Amino acid sequence: MRFLPLLFLIHALGCWAIHESDVGTVDWHKKLVGIPLYKSSATAPRFASVDDRNVILTATANNVLAALDAKDGTVAWRYVFDPEDRIAGFYQNGNTVVTLSGPGGAIARGLDIKTGVLTFERRLHPNSEGLLVDPNDLGKGIAIGTTSQDVYTLTNGHTVTRLDKSTGKPSWTWSGQDQSSLTLFTKLLTTTDTVYVIGVSSSFASYTLHIVSLSSSTGQVLADSEIPSSIVNASADLFAFVHSGSAFAAWLEKGNARSLSLSPTLKNKKAQTLPKQSFEELLDVGLSDLGLFVGKGSRGSTVINLVDNASLGSTIGSSDASTIYAGFHADGKPHIAKSFWSTSAEKYTLEVNALDASAPTTLPLEHTDVAHLTLHVASSGEPQVFLTTESGTVQLYTGTQVQWSREESLATTTIAEFVELPEQISAEADAKGESFTHRLLRHAVQAQDFPRYFSSFVRRFVTGSYASATSAATAAADGKLSRDAFGFRQVIVTASHVGGKVFGIDSSNGDILWSRALGAGVTPSKIFTIKAVSDGVDPEVVIVTEKRSEEARDTVVFHLNALTGEDVAGSGTTAVRGQGSDAFLLDYGSKFIVILDDLQRVHFYPDNEESRRAFADSHSKLSLPSLASKNGHTVIFGSHFAFNEDAGEHPVAYRTWELPLPKDERVQTIDHAHRGPVASLGKVLGDRTTLYKYLNPRLFIAYTVTASKNLCGLYLVDSAKGTVIYQVQLPANNGACNIQATLSENWLVYHYYESEVPSSDVHRTKGYRVVTVELYEGQGPDDKTESSDMSSFDKAATDVFAFEESYIFPHAISALAPTSTKFGISGKDLIVATKNHKIQSFPRRLLNPRRPHRKPTSQEAEEGLFQYDPIIYDDPKRVISHTYEVANVQKIVTAPALLESTSMVFAFGLDMFLTRVAPSGTFDVLSENFNKAQLVLTVSGLIAAIMFTRPMVQRKRLREKWYM
Repeated sequence: MRFLPLLFLIHALGCWAIHESDVGTVDWHKKLVGIPLYKSSATAPRFASVDDRNVILTATANNVLAALDAKDGTVAWRYVFDPEDRIAGFYQNGNTVVTLSGPGGAIARGLDIKTGVLTFERRLHPNSEGLLVDPNDLGKGIAIGTTSQDVYTLTNGHTVTRLDKSTGKPSWTWSGQDQSSLTLFTKLLTTTDTVYVIGVSSSFASYTLHIVSLSSSTGQVLADSEIPSSIVNASADLFAFVHSGSAFAAWLEKGNARSLSLSPTLKNKKAQTLPKQSFEELLDVGLSDLGLFVGKGSRGSTVINLVDNASLGSTIGSSDASTIYAGFHADGKPHIAKSFWSTSAEKYTLEVNALDASAPTTLPLEHTDVAHLTLHVASSGEPQVFLTTESGTVQLYTGTQVQWSREESLATTTIAEFVELPEQISAEADAKGESFTHRLLRHAVQAQDFPRYFSSFVRRFVTGSYASATSAATAAADGKLSRDAFGFRQVIVTASHVGGKVFGIDSSNGDILWSRALGAGVTPSKIFTIKAVSDGVDPEVVIVTEKRSEEARDTVVFHLNALTGEDVAGSGTTAVRGQGSDAFLLDYGSKFIVILDDLQRVHFYPDNEESRRAFADSHSKLSLPSLASKNGHTVIFGSHFAFNEDAGEHPVAYRTWELPLPKDERVQTIDHAHRGPVASLGKVLGDRTTLYKYLNPRLFIAYTVTASKNLCGLYLVDSAKGTVIYQVQLPANNGACNIQATLSENWLVYHYYESEVPSSDVHRTKGYRVVTVELYEGQGPDDKTESSDMSSFDKAATDVFAFEESYIFPHAISALAPTSTKFGISGKDLIVATKNHKIQSFPRRLLNPRRPHRKPTSQEAEEGLFQYDPIIYDDPKRVISHTYEVANVQKIVTAPALLESTSMVFAFGLDMFLTRVAPSGTFDVLSENFNKAQLVLTVSGLIAAIMFTRPMVQRKRLREKWYM
């Protein structure tokens, strides 16, 4: 019992819980929804009214259904679907949004349009029976009953189900007789008493229109008819709509727009054909309930009416394929908007036309890559345009002004890098070359701030109101980019795979400092900091990308100023003609990037004599693990570098080993260890012996899968000669291997799902597991082999032993990473992102594999070990994301601050979240509760006492000298 207070203290120190007052100060959260799915009308953005408030409903590429407030662009609500539950479409039914998702439209859901709360969920068929088609919305649809408001769903291309509008309970189900690939139903319409199921039947060279009419009350077949037609593209050329209570089918056939009025008996098989006009494409711009469409042809774009005897309307645009159209109607008056390149204004322009021949409204656009438009009329009567760009920006225009803008391409971020900012005095270093007169004037201007500085200094000195570890990182007063006192303010450079969009984000508040698009067809793969503040210049980053075109795929690097986003060396440099296989950063005197092409030849950036000389001096020490295809399977191999005369001026990476695996074991991917400074080479035990860390800098993680045995594999491999240092076989989760792992110094942590039940105590239940492993040199304590400096070919290189332990974890994990600090002195925490949308921090001492399975001895207690508990409890104190919902995190990046105690944590996926943690406490700054005023008063009192008593002492000593 005497060690109980000590153990409690250890637990308390390990839980660096975030305080409510720190939320929004030490962290920020950027809530995103993703880029709208605009290519299908079933998922495209649309306006909806909620209690006199307008929202924009949209499904996104991140598999999210969201409602954006039309007033300010904030997320009113969102519903995040599982990855395997892809959204097929959504439809508003009064105060409910009905969605169809999953393979073949397996699940129907109802969501409250005001809050996004789930009102019903109904599985229509198992996922395994789902029909997989492309595009995803093909063969699926939703229609709303005109009187009952019940929901009718079309799933798997042949099944119609009527669901209760409130509960989702099925009333009846109909399935087509021909469920083969010959007939596929794609559209669903409802009138007062009839449901029309519209699709196509396959013929020799095209598709034939096939329609079935059903009783809306019973689901009984009323009629089944084949319509003479020839449709080439069933997803793009076939339309269905209801106009004035009557159902219509429309399609494009050999350039002619045709329409057919439908009746329950389907006796009318004579379609109307639009005369005197040939179209290449038919567009539903949102006016189908009026029978209006836009036809795009070689002679321009024309409004056409497919009801009322099928007539042509006005020509509204040229034949330019880049022109985007959208329509809406207010008070029965149809309007059509288009975005196009204006030769007179020399910029992209948005034009809103009323079809009553009134003057159009024209406004310039900020973007040149408009992909989709959605129109609405605001309460003020002004037209509102919701715009989506190819690069992921969404904007709302009201009248001629941009009301708000969102950068949703941030939800597709794949790589991120922290870049340290210069200190303020360094940011002004460009003044060194100025003349004496200019310097005198600058000093005179700066002297105006002296009274403010002096009063601030006195206040800080007296009250002690200095910046603390939990204070917000603020910008410089002059607005220049410079770091704060503790280095919490940095630039996070991120790159997205959509449009090659790159952002510079302020780590102190999440604001976007700069952004730029690298261009169409550019996919970023890696990012490196090639120059830092310590080099005496503005920090610079290099982004390695793959640029695809119709002719080739090249490796292009972009060299950017991290503070401004401007190009340092041209707008993209082609490093490799063809596809690159790998790239990494070398720091030997100067930093440069090594890029390998598909022939394993080495290319440099920057390609100069200094880079070549540094590589020639260091290439013999390098080894590189890579993936390659062999006999249709992926293999892991290692390479060393040499200068080959046959390769000309390029050094060559040549294979030296290949990881041997069983015949049916397949490689998934490889992952590199987290690198950082190592402050301690060993761990002193309670008996004063030492365990020396196994610090092999060449280790990497390999993941494999054995489908025949339902197993997953994890290997730690030495890249120099392919030696396996550690390996484990884990059960697959229904055939899927989704192991999350991280390696830092000698500490390996991995997470998996235990689907089998072995006999050990910790594994008696199925569930998620976290396994922690620590590797040490030799065969036991005090056995030192100096693994960090040892060659992989040394006999003792594989002389290693491990401690490992398994814990039951309450949630699935989507990403994990260890903290990192400036010198590596602070302890390490494990940062995990769980699939219940939380970010948690676990101290390393909690995951120590040496925790005893009994009451700890005095020596073990002295080390800080406490008794093993197989369960890691879901403690809310460990949630560093507080109440934020950080959804679908794909990666966690950690970086040091200037304070050794503090680590920056940046998580990104659907959302972005940043915070800072202190694994060992903020030992290098004074506590916020430190009473500086009391200290100043005490010191001042002592000084006053000394000044008062000093003359008295001097007089006493003088008298003593006289009377000695």
